[in-house]
Amino acid sequence: MTSDPDDFADREEEIVELPDSRIRVIRIVNTLIRFLTGLFALVLVLHIVLVAAGANFGNAFASFVRSFADAVSLGLNNLFTFTNDSLELAANQGLAAVLWLIIGAALTALITGIFLPGGGGTRVVRRRKPE
Repeated sequence: MTSDPDDFADREEEIVELPDSRIRVIRIVNTLIRFLTGLFALVLVLHIVLVAAGANFGNAFASFVRSFADAVSLGLNNLFTFTNDSLELAANQGLAAVLWLIIGAALTALITGIFLPGGGGTRVVRRRKPE
């Protein structure tokens, strides 16, 4: 069964556009989620680098990074225990960083899937044959 190109010429198209404000709000929310989860992951990785480099945590910046990293570590600070403290920190906070990225991706996909049908496209095209 082959389709004739003229079959599509006889069809009428109805274009349904999603409101621009709704799309804009969802995109802003998704951007904020990606920014925050990316920032949390970045702080965790920065803390790992500072510890590995032997930073002075008496310094205000290094101390801030340590306290921020402890706050966003998802309770994983003592999940793995190794004899090497740097390796232990890298494993625990590295896992937390990866989990933050996964959480951000999952949340944005879920929000987009629920609130923007069609994966976030701006148009839904329905074709029907004239009666």
